[in-house]
Amino acid sequence: AEVQECYRIMMRAMLDVTDNLEGDAIVPPPDIRIHDDNDPYLVVAADKGTATFSDIANGISMDHGFWLDDAFASGGSAGYDHKVMGITARGAWESVKRHFREAGKDTQTEDFTVVGVGDMSGDVFGNGMLLSEHIRLIAAFNHLHIFVDPDPDIAKSFAERSRLFKLPRSSWTDYDASTISEGGGVFERKAKSIPINAQLKAAFGIDADRLTPSELIQAILRADVELLWFGGIGTYVKAEAESHADVGDHANNAVRVGAKELRARVIGEGANLGMTQRARVEFGRTGGRLNTDAIDNSAGVDCSDHEVNIKILLREAEKAGTITRPERDVLLGEMTEEVSVLVLRDNYLQTQAITVTHQLGGHLLDRIARYMRTLERQNRLSRRLEDLPDDEELKDRFKEGLGFTRPELSVLLAYAKIELYDELLNSDIPDDPYMQGDLKRYFPEPLRERFPELIEKHRLRREIVATVLTNSIINRVGLAFIHEVKEVSGMPAPDIARAYVVSRETLGIRQLWRSIEALDNQVPATLQAVMLAEGGRLLQRSTAWCLREGGFGIDIGKTIDAYESGVRELSEGIVDVLSQANRKLVEETEAIYGAQGVPEDVARHVAILPVLFSAWDIERLARRIQLPVLEVARTYFGIGARFGFDWLRRAAESLPADTAWNKQAVVAIVDDLFAAQSDLTQRILDVRPDGATSEEAIAAWADGRRPIIARTEQLLAELQSTPAHDFAMLAVANRQLKSLGV
Repeated sequence: AEVQECYRIMMRAMLDVTDNLEGDAIVPPPDIRIHDDNDPYLVVAADKGTATFSDIANGISMDHGFWLDDAFASGGSAGYDHKVMGITARGAWESVKRHFREAGKDTQTEDFTVVGVGDMSGDVFGNGMLLSEHIRLIAAFNHLHIFVDPDPDIAKSFAERSRLFKLPRSSWTDYDASTISEGGGVFERKAKSIPINAQLKAAFGIDADRLTPSELIQAILRADVELLWFGGIGTYVKAEAESHADVGDHANNAVRVGAKELRARVIGEGANLGMTQRARVEFGRTGGRLNTDAIDNSAGVDCSDHEVNIKILLREAEKAGTITRPERDVLLGEMTEEVSVLVLRDNYLQTQAITVTHQLGGHLLDRIARYMRTLERQNRLSRRLEDLPDDEELKDRFKEGLGFTRPELSVLLAYAKIELYDELLNSDIPDDPYMQGDLKRYFPEPLRERFPELIEKHRLRREIVATVLTNSIINRVGLAFIHEVKEVSGMPAPDIARAYVVSRETLGIRQLWRSIEALDNQVPATLQAVMLAEGGRLLQRSTAWCLREGGFGIDIGKTIDAYESGVRELSEGIVDVLSQANRKLVEETEAIYGAQGVPEDVARHVAILPVLFSAWDIERLARRIQLPVLEVARTYFGIGARFGFDWLRRAAESLPADTAWNKQAVVAIVDDLFAAQSDLTQRILDVRPDGATSEEAIAAWADGRRPIIARTEQLLAELQSTPAHDFAMLAVANRQLKSLGV
């Protein structure tokens, strides 16, 4: 009762100094001197024992007349119970499944060994240890007990864990001892020592005959298992150079181990702060698979966000008389699983983004490092505080061809999203009518069907659009993408975002993403990452093209309408109009994907991505000279083969692009070649004899320019016979090809 009263005091105090909303007007609290900007948004999240206090907080919110009403504290009697949903554990399990999938294992169909921190009454540990029937839980511990089952029976142990999870306030001492394998048991952490039998020695590599409870816990943490699952409070792993004082969790000094001592292959941080960040990086550099706690257990916060935004929407429906409070509560319950799907999708995509970036490794080191330094110069980031590599470390990694670890990428991903979100929110892109589609997709289907007008008027619609768009951009084209395009184009983030949306929608690339992601556990995860990276490259190039053509303030809807049908037509028929050499490359690439289990339609779609970028120039030309898009494409690709544009682009893209400057140099040459090819296509089509085929039109044009054509052919022959190419050689060839159109 005393704790609850203290909680009430805290809630009242916070609301006493928080702005409120009356209609659309912001009302500051009375008798308060305000130094910051108006901000009526305040929500409460449960932590460390306050999960059952949501109704208390919401009651105080309603008593205060606070505009969020019972959306003030998520969960509660009329909200989404995170433990019942298992949402935090399920979100972290998306990370676990991905780590194993990338190692060639399916956690949902194959047995795997686990040790963990927590007990079955806990939200994250309890739910997590029920997310696969193939878990072989060897050992776990909480603040009171140590559970050990050296050779668990898969079916019996799963059933017993399920029973304990349903048992109110269960502990490891409630575990049915008859189901524990020989040598195992439940031990008190307050015991002076624990006898170590042959089974425990074999399971954990122990030589001693007796250990203290703390020593046994250390042996469990060091166990040679496939998964270490953090589901309880405490920091149990530090880096080699860190002291226990550096960690700041004195209660666990006696059991803490070093990251280099860990033998688990995968770590899932369902709980916060299971490891220090330096420990994560150290573990990642030794080949261990992990992210950070902020990535792994983000689903709980995401679920709360969805609940708040849904309640804000339905509060307006209540005011309009279209739904009653009891009806609202029923509707919230009916949407539980769909809300879970929306939330888990975010976890899936965020970990996928880290995987694609991590797989490119050292190729992206310099480019991401440049972005990191930019954030630091802007005082948005402290490398020291975030345990990110200094310049000396970056030089060493560059020499060794190493990239950022997954934990480091997790941190930088967050900063990239924060920066982009701020820029988008402070622009007018959230108000663009075309973005209504992204806004509506954020909400469950029943709300999209029943309350479309209220979604469009949602109080936080701009924030939702900025969030959804930020996630799409960073997850799909990389954390340094916006920064790199800014450097090259000088365009601000909102205009880059507009061009990205135009590219994404015009190319219809969402379907490709879904097709690739549907291949989980059917093809190698590394192959999926390669295919996704190909899609990302096309989006990057297309975004840059849209910026060059459209400039500032691109009208998203009009631009999509102008290009979509032509680009789709070309993508469907592009193989038929390619040059023989390009068609052969597409077919060879398609065969490589097919041989690894990729369905034919997906393999074909990915194989044409490198040539599909030309669709933008071709569609623009077709509209300008009023010819069918496939007819223009045949001439365009014929020119690419006849005058070496295709070969030169492939040569340029084979040059080293591991530094940001080399990357920009390659992009500049490739862009010049595309522009010259487009210009030449228009010139040839403008003078094409009536009834001439593409080949005849190209030949007729070339016959009238024999001297310059001969010089070009000679130069290309010299280049193609040279075993190694460099930027200077390609720059000369680029200049020569430009002169063809003069």
